[in-house]
Amino acid sequence: MKTIVRSEEECEKLWFYGGGVHLWKVTAEETPGSVGIFEDVLERGKTTPLHTHPDSDEIVYVLEGEILVHNDGNPRAVRQGGVVITPRGVPHALVVTSERARILAITTPAAKMEAFYRHASTPGETGPVDFGKIGEAAKETGATVILGPPPFAKPA
Repeated sequence: MKTIVRSEEECEKLWFYGGGVHLWKVTAEETPGSVGIFEDVLERGKTTPLHTHPDSDEIVYVLEGEILVHNDGNPRAVRQGGVVITPRGVPHALVVTSERARILAITTPAAKMEAFYRHASTPGETGPVDFGKIGEAAKETGATVILGPPPFAKPA
């Protein structure tokens, strides 16, 4: 592995079909599969289904805003400066509760997870939300197992 130094302008931007813009800071290819890092820019209400990553651990650091995480059955608000570590195989989901949130997502090992994200993304900063494509990417890569709908109550 070589030293990686990258400015924000040098990051690859991908629209993730689950909603959000990924700015790839470090790729699996650059770290022989050991780690992948991307910043995710999210809007209020963006949510994930309840899911697991059978082969990767995931770290989420909240750079800005607030998310509500459902991690192994326990809901908890995480604000700017907070961190969530989800070991492989643990059911989890999130929803953005602030107007906007930015998170730094780190996966290890990264090769399968990055393949999932790339399969479920398109170049650019906007696009349609398409959970069908998320499901296809999950099945094709095996990096994510979708267990069910988001476990969050609908706002009144």
